[in-house]
Parts: sequence; structure tokens; C-alpha cells
Amino acid sequence: MSLSGVYVTAVESRPPGVLGANSASGNRGQRPFGARVKAFVALTKPRIIELLLITTVPVMFLAQQGVPSLSLVLLTCLGGYLSAGGANALNMYIDRDIDALMERTSQRPLVTGMVSPRECLAFGITLAVVSTLLFGFTVNWLSAWLSLGALLFYVVVYTMILKRRTSQNIVWGGIAGCLPVLIGWSAVTNSLSWAPVVLFLVMFFWTPPHYWPLSMKVKADYARVGVPMLPVIASNKVVARQIVIYSWVMVGVSLLLTPLGYTGWFYTTVALGAGGWWLWEAHALQNRAKDEATGVKLKEMRLFHWSITYVSLLFVAVAVDPFLR
Repeated sequence: MSLSGVYVTAVESRPPGVLGANSASGNRGQRPFGARVKAFVALTKPRIIELLLITTVPVMFLAQQGVPSLSLVLLTCLGGYLSAGGANALNMYIDRDIDALMERTSQRPLVTGMVSPRECLAFGITLAVVSTLLFGFTVNWLSAWLSLGALLFYVVVYTMILKRRTSQNIVWGGIAGCLPVLIGWSAVTNSLSWAPVVLFLVMFFWTPPHYWPLSMKVKADYARVGVPMLPVIASNKVVARQIVIYSWVMVGVSLLLTPLGYTGWFYTTVALGAGGWWLWEAHALQNRAKDEATGVKLKEMRLFHWSITYVSLLFVAVAVDPFLR
């Protein structure tokens, strides 16, 4: 199977020794209710959603130039959780074949059989419908359509089209993860402006250098199932160089909010400090890659973990800045 061609991955539904959906369906009575509830929650990928909400709520403070309505924040967070959760559940439904063969995803509910494929599909579609209606009737319809667009982009464009076909999958597929920024703004203003667009671009350029270090660590998993993440088809040197390029663009874009008049000295200080540390880590990774470091010596996960801290600090600064101007 060529890594430069179109990907059609044919794999077993599950590896030997792992409980599959069919065997689980024959043993429904052996699946405790509490474990089932946890499994359905796991389908939504709560840890990923936490990050999406971190980029949504602060933008609401920026749009309001103060504290937005608590009820609006809660409804936006609930709608965002349900929408992203539906997208993640549908992603697991589509990827259940390769999830069974990857060590990183081998304990997901569909692989272990705690949730059947039919249940997962119904659950994901239900969350998609409920979240869209919740946004539309309690927030506004612009936010509803943006939320639905993010869900469809993640499920159809990224999971079904890009993921198994191109090394640029995470670059363009990451657009879905950028849309919560626009949703946070539109929830408050029922419109869009340059501020959320700038933050959308920050997240767009943040996503590849955030995810590629993780892909470098687990590239054997992706190679096994024929998913052409960039680290699978390119050397660590090439990947690290791309990480540095995206990192510089990301930091540069993050500094545009102040000259455009949306933020002041506090946000700028945090953006410069956190961005400077990010660039230090990105160049350090590139230097280790140039020195042919491998395994634990590559320390690729340092940048991955810092990327989460970076985006948290940046968006906290977005929320705090209006109170210091």
C-alpha cells in the first residue's frame, strides 16, 4: 500500500483477545450500568472537549468586553459539549476498525464492546440534533449553524475523507477545532468580526504543531493501520521543520489582536511570553531531530504538553484583558 496514493484501509474489526461488538451484544447482561454510562461519556472524549471550551468561554468575555450572561455561558458550553461529543462519537463509529489495531485507542468503548456500533451511531446522531436545536432555540441560529458545520466538517471532511488519504489531514481537518472560537463570539454578538477570525487562525496554525509531536510518538500505530500522518511518511527532521514554521506563524498571528484594537498590554505580554517559550521548545525539538535523536531522547511530548498550557494561558489572557484596559 503506497503512502502517496489514495488510502483504502482494510483491517480486521478487532485484534485477537479484544472483546468485539458482536460478542458484547451477546452478553449485554454482563455489562454493568455504571460501566455503560462511563463508556457513553468516553465516546464524547471529554478531555478534548475541555480544550474546546477553553477556547470558547474566554472569547465570550472578549466579545462582551466584560462578564457575559451566566445562563448564556452555560447554554453555550452545554451546546458545545453535546455537539463536540456527537462529533467524537461519530468519529469513533467510523474509525472503529483502525481503533481496534492501535494501542493508543485499543480501550475505546466500541473496541472493548461496552457500546455496540449501532448504539454509538444513534448516540452521535442524537447529540448532533439536540445540540443544534439547543443552540438555535436558546442561543442563536448563527451559533447553531457554526456548531453543526464544525461537527460535519470533523466527521465528513476529516474522518471520512482526509484522515486516511493525505498527510495534510490534521492541517485542514483541524478547522473543526477552530470553530468554537467563532461560536463563542457569535453566541454573545450574533455576528462575527475580525477578533474571532484572528483567534480562529491562531488555533488553525496551533493544531499541526500541537498534534504532530504526539503523532511522532505513536507513528508506529498510525503506520500499522495505513493512516498517513506526516510523521509516518516524513523524517523527524522534516516534521520538526514544519512544526517550527507553523509555530512562528501562529505566534505572529496571535499578536494581531492588539494592533487591531481588541486587546491591550496584558494579552500582549502573555502572548509574547507564552509564544516565546513555545518557539524555544519548537526549535529545541528541531535541534534534537537534526541530531538524529530518537525514542525518549527526542522528547517530542514536551512540546505537545506545552501546547496545551500555551493555548490555556493565551485564552485566559483573552478573558482577563478586557478588565485591565
